[in-house]
Amino acid sequence: MTTAATTTPSDVVAEAIHAEEAVVAHNYHPLAVVVASADGAWVTDVTGKRYLDCLAAYSAVNFGHSNPILLAAAREQLDRVTLTSRAFHNDQLGPFAQALADLCGKDTVLPMNTGAEAVESGIKIARAWGYRVKGVARDRANIIVMAGNFHGRTTTIISFSDDDDARADFGPFTPGFRTVPYGDADALAAAIDDDTVAVLVEPIQGESGVVVPPAAYLPAVREICTARNVLFIADEIQSGLGRTGATFACDLVGVVPDLYLLGKALGGGIVPVSAVVGNSDILGVLRPGQHGSTFGGNPLASAVGHAVVRMLASGEYQKRARVLGARLHRRLGDLVGSGVLDVHGAGLWAGVDIDPSLATGREVCELLMARGVLVKDTHGSTIRFAPPIVIEESDLDWMVDQLAAVLEELRAG
Repeated sequence: MTTAATTTPSDVVAEAIHAEEAVVAHNYHPLAVVVASADGAWVTDVTGKRYLDCLAAYSAVNFGHSNPILLAAAREQLDRVTLTSRAFHNDQLGPFAQALADLCGKDTVLPMNTGAEAVESGIKIARAWGYRVKGVARDRANIIVMAGNFHGRTTTIISFSDDDDARADFGPFTPGFRTVPYGDADALAAAIDDDTVAVLVEPIQGESGVVVPPAAYLPAVREICTARNVLFIADEIQSGLGRTGATFACDLVGVVPDLYLLGKALGGGIVPVSAVVGNSDILGVLRPGQHGSTFGGNPLASAVGHAVVRMLASGEYQKRARVLGARLHRRLGDLVGSGVLDVHGAGLWAGVDIDPSLATGREVCELLMARGVLVKDTHGSTIRFAPPIVIEESDLDWMVDQLAAVLEELRAG
């Protein structure tokens, strides 16, 4: 045990990490930083050191830490009522749902809590629609999914994952899914049969490294789904709500899905909020008692979610992500050939493929952390940049400068 006289900042961090890891299941491998407070795009650790947050909780903090508008909405509601369950009505859910439906151009909202819950809900809705509306024979419904997908880690969702870490030792798995290559519309069309009820797709694959499909792909998915009477379900949990420079990543190619799956940023980084948004001819298949959540649509979540939707309705954050995103991709693109193999993404969201002969993605993230920049790796040598949309341009430039310095150090050997 260290004494007050000999305690160093590294000791403080190590003790905080030990206290957590002694009792918390090891289902994550976090970087060795212990955040104690945050504001905007910056977080401060237990020793007082500041870091630029360039992950934004996987896009859950799109509007920055401690956003004053969102905190005010939460504080006001905290003094009134926070939870009623859906056994009763509350005065916040209706206005929130209406505003969210309007933002999506739809007419019905199913409120839930987490992104994985939204995906699970979308699957149930698609199956019920298939049986009750399309006329698929009982228990024969299938859903087309994409290779390299990430939609969560529940048992049903990992049943159609091709990530060994997510699947190993968690079977038996849920049937009813067919996997096709991401970005291949011909393969998608060939996989659909009379029992297909939905196509579930990320407009941009986040966990796979911020992978953007060919520009013609999502319009082709829309056309195929319409022609074959199949629901087009867009998982916009990471890509939606301003991240890509548009309200939804689908907007970038002028596509409107049948169902939006939303989460993460919908809760403003304050409370978990998710939703399935579509029209009543689809969501209307749900009947009382067939699906629910004690916390889904609670007054506190609805108040915060409504504030998020009002912020997005102005278009200010989408424009900011679009303008700063262009700068981010231009500057990251300048590093290709200098330790970077490729850069891909949209808006303030970028996957950077590091030359594996230099370092793994994890190693680059650790070197960036030492310089005060927090990012996260995925799939070996790819790192993801997703700073809060409120990040300052000067901080964005500084972030890329730190990556350039790390790469230069690695090349110098």
